[in-house]
Amino acid sequence: MSGMTRQQFDVVMNQVLDQHPGVSDVILTTGKAIQADVDGELRSVATTPDLGRLSPLLTKAMALALIGENARLQKALAAKGSCDLSYALPGRGRFRVNIFSQRGSLALVLRRLPSRIPTMEELGLPRAFADMAEERHGLVLVTGAAGSGKSNSLAALIDRINATRAEHIVTLEDPVEFTHQHKLGTVNQRELGIDFDTFASGLRAAFRQGPKVILVGEIRDPETMEIVLQAAGTGHLVLSTLHTTDAGATVNRVLGLFSPEEERLIRMRLAECLRFVVSQRLLPKVGGGRVAAFEVMRNTMRVKELILQGESADRTFYDVLETSDVQGMRTFDQHFLALYEKGLITEETAMLSASDRSRLGQMIDGVKAKRGDRSSGLVLEGLEDDAAKT
Repeated sequence: MSGMTRQQFDVVMNQVLDQHPGVSDVILTTGKAIQADVDGELRSVATTPDLGRLSPLLTKAMALALIGENARLQKALAAKGSCDLSYALPGRGRFRVNIFSQRGSLALVLRRLPSRIPTMEELGLPRAFADMAEERHGLVLVTGAAGSGKSNSLAALIDRINATRAEHIVTLEDPVEFTHQHKLGTVNQRELGIDFDTFASGLRAAFRQGPKVILVGEIRDPETMEIVLQAAGTGHLVLSTLHTTDAGATVNRVLGLFSPEEERLIRMRLAECLRFVVSQRLLPKVGGGRVAAFEVMRNTMRVKELILQGESADRTFYDVLETSDVQGMRTFDQHFLALYEKGLITEETAMLSASDRSRLGQMIDGVKAKRGDRSSGLVLEGLEDDAAKT
């Protein structure tokens, strides 16, 4: 098959969804059959006609079927080696697509998007998200690896703001993933490469568009971060994402975007405008599927001091989060422990994901000891009773 039409590609994707209704990602790469990611595991997909192991010619044909005549995408793929777009399968749903070159051929990853905007309750988001929806200005960062659910969480947050506040919301996305209907608020969604050329220029334009809330799909460079800090410090609520592992790493990543000479000033600006950092991960769930874990940091006085002064051996973001449950904060390890206690994840999964393995190990040992205390206590009582009789 040297060429492929969009309709032929739709037929292939319909077969993937027929076989794997719960697929989260579809991977098309040379030398392998079509791969469906179901609950974090790849499964080969058989098609009719049988495409077998995909050839370089076939993956290129699939890519071109999606890119079509879009000159911007063609140029991005040629210049940068990858491009992003959205793809809608009629009657079945929407996908975020990344097309990239690898070893001289093209590969595609299609991430499935929910057919409707999920609610905070459906996603099991921590209560911090409800608090974020009440914020009037400042910076909120949702972080995590690709595929950890950041886009879903932010879509739910935007939807809550849209439903409860009569305000103008502008989103800058690459590409637009969820389509927001106007509710109490008014939502204008702009797509990179179609409606604006860079996140930085889109953000500058947003100042002239009068939004109260701005969503920036991703902060990729110092220029964008600089404007984000400016917007967050001048009466806007700015929501964005970073590819960082936890709250402490997020602060360090922001600082790392700038030169050492600027660090002091950036620390001051970040301490002033940051409101929340929520990091998230998806873990294998006992019995199948995946469960979300969250680390939550709110900008309290102790956190502000750490942002300004930096961490030390005896003062870390981890320590502050661990001891600030009253403010709704928690470490990943604390959430892993809660998921383990509920039987949602195994001890092995918790330990493999731990931020501080020894500390989480101690907490899990404590849970095990409590579970054993009742039985050991009964044994002791029995021994005492026997001793009294003799």
